[in-house]
Amino acid sequence: MEIFIFIIVAVLIAFGIYWSYQQQLRRREELTALAGQLEWSFDPDHDSSHDEQYAQFSVFQQGHSRYAFNTLRGTLNVGDAAWPAQMGDYHYQITSSNGKTTSTHTYIFSYLILDLPYGSTPSLIIRREGVFDKLAGALGFDDIDFESDEFSRRFHVKGGDKRFAYDVIHPRMMEFLLEDPPPSIEIENGACCVHDRGEKWTPQEFRTRLDWASAFFALWPRHITAQLDRERSTT
Repeated sequence: MEIFIFIIVAVLIAFGIYWSYQQQLRRREELTALAGQLEWSFDPDHDSSHDEQYAQFSVFQQGHSRYAFNTLRGTLNVGDAAWPAQMGDYHYQITSSNGKTTSTHTYIFSYLILDLPYGSTPSLIIRREGVFDKLAGALGFDDIDFESDEFSRRFHVKGGDKRFAYDVIHPRMMEFLLEDPPPSIEIENGACCVHDRGEKWTPQEFRTRLDWASAFFALWPRHITAQLDRERSTT
């Protein structure tokens, strides 16, 4: 009986490994096709330098065994300009111990990064309000509030420059964000990172995120982009 159970367990493990491998191959094929449709490049290999290259984003600084993979690179049209862009999957692990046993959990999520053409921009974080954000607010760690109570309830906004945040998130932008609740947006050191708090996107969801990001930046007021252009030209 013990041998029989061992064989069953071994078969289940082997099947799980095979199924996972087939899923990885299928995802690579789908993302290769997506890259072809977008006329982007595709690199399935591990990139262990990603967390250093984009160290300004805390989402890439969690855990250990960090690397990007299934990376697509190209440009995204925002208005009349083509912005350099990169998107793909990201892997990290977190190991914890209770003193007796040690366990390691693996996390994989998808992301989109845009290189902004304005040089260094003020930091800005926009994400859907979560339970921990509400608890932090109750303890006095407030985010930036807006005239729209609905928007302030539904979104957590932080930034190094409140004036910049208010200029970017104007009434029309609030409507846009409320109509189509965004993934998490982090703007830091001249780049923008879009991710969905640990979710892995389908090829269609990658396309949706690209369209969303293009519409988001197209709503930035002209006086803000002109000011950022002037500041870049003088540095």
